[in-house]
Amino acid sequence: MSGSDPETPQPSDAEKARLQEAEQDWAAAKAFYDNLVSKKPRPPKPQHAITVAVSSRALFDMVEERRIYEEQGVEKYVEYQQNNENVTLKPGPAFYFVKALEHVNARLLELYPDDEERFDIVLMTNNHAQVGVRLINSINHYGLTIERFCMTGGKSPIGYLTAYLTNLYLSADSEKVQEAIEAGIASATMFTANKDVPYSDTQLRVAFDGDAVLFSDESEQIVKEQGLDRFFEHEQLNENKPLAQGPLKGFLEDLGKLQKKFYAKNERLNCPIRTFLVTARSAASSGARVLKTLRSWGLEIDEALFLAGAPKGPILVKIRPHIFFDDQMFHVEGAQKLGTIAAHVPYGIAQKYQKSV
Repeated sequence: MSGSDPETPQPSDAEKARLQEAEQDWAAAKAFYDNLVSKKPRPPKPQHAITVAVSSRALFDMVEERRIYEEQGVEKYVEYQQNNENVTLKPGPAFYFVKALEHVNARLLELYPDDEERFDIVLMTNNHAQVGVRLINSINHYGLTIERFCMTGGKSPIGYLTAYLTNLYLSADSEKVQEAIEAGIASATMFTANKDVPYSDTQLRVAFDGDAVLFSDESEQIVKEQGLDRFFEHEQLNENKPLAQGPLKGFLEDLGKLQKKFYAKNERLNCPIRTFLVTARSAASSGARVLKTLRSWGLEIDEALFLAGAPKGPILVKIRPHIFFDDQMFHVEGAQKLGTIAAHVPYGIAQKYQKSV
């Protein structure tokens, strides 16, 4: 997976053999499908793809279905889904983000027809296979390109994330997201915006918080435990020491790799990906370390907004991202109220304080 730590242990001989076997299996499957004629783009090879796994409740609005499941049980839930399999599900919080990923894919295929380094969206759900027809019908209704499904029949799908080489996992289930984060997989819990706002259909717009999202929570620990003045002092003393990476650093890195593909084709001004850093840090007191950390990683951020503790919601309304990642629920809720699709990253010391409230 991209964004991995350079000190990650090298694979064992058994793991190398397993990877070689998987490579041979893929080659055999590809050879078979290459003989089939289709105008529909095939999913990219998992080793080359940026795999985004989304749950059914993140992709679609399934509030009513969830209520039936919780109040009447799994059998009534499955029966309801089967009886309504020709009723199209409405978009959920991750829907427009997925649509934007697919737009980027379409642009990449125009410029690089034979390149497989693009997004692969996987439906990763603990739904039963009997519900699959309604999900397939809804996906086809919207023209989404989601070919890979993982339906685990009531069991947690988290164990499959590594097998699918997942780069980002989005779910409406906070417990599963926490499990994925603990397994070292970039993950976030999706929340629907309280207002409908228009989203760009020509540019993927992704906004990130800094500490405990792109970066580790080391600086947040000092704020929580020693106060703001000690934090400012610490950041200035360590200005030239890069922050450790956080859970979403790898996904920013993935976006950066794709941006460079457009830049290489003289498409910088028309790039279909734009990234934003929206941080509560103040620029003068603690901003330099953030920017120098990104530079040390070889990463660019298109826009950096240092808010010095001001609310993030009004700024996000201007940005209108398809998704905004933050580790603190009060920022997520503030964004949500003003119409931003927000995703909570349950990582770092902020989670300890949120649970104790």
